[in-house]
Amino acid sequence: MQREKIREALNAHWQASAAGDFDAEHDIYDDDAICDYPQSGERILGRMNLQALRSHHPGKPAGFDVRRIQGEGNLWITEYSITYNGRPAYTVSIMEFRNGKVVHETQYFSDPFEAPSWRSQWVQRIG
Repeated sequence: MQREKIREALNAHWQASAAGDFDAEHDIYDDDAICDYPQSGERILGRMNLQALRSHHPGKPAGFDVRRIQGEGNLWITEYSITYNGRPAYTVSIMEFRNGKVVHETQYFSDPFEAPSWRSQWVQRIG
């Protein structure tokens, strides 16, 4: 699949995710896709299970902000944040494509934390 087509598929995926369109959101996945959540030690097998899990999430996201999509060939990374219950979760999604579909995704989630004052002279604050 060409770079432009993967980029289009990713844009459609993230837009559908933000809109809560579970059918369109999962069009990007192969039927036998695997999704790993390393922080909780979970693996979801198959597009149908992934869609079912996400559609039953008790705290639907209220905000969704894609910060950056970067990739080459069959490996693509998206940095984004999701707001659950008024709190942002910073997220990295690593997607591996085969024949135009995602066959493996790994997602990492992180809570924000307060920057320590001792390093303020060397850093700039970002939004």
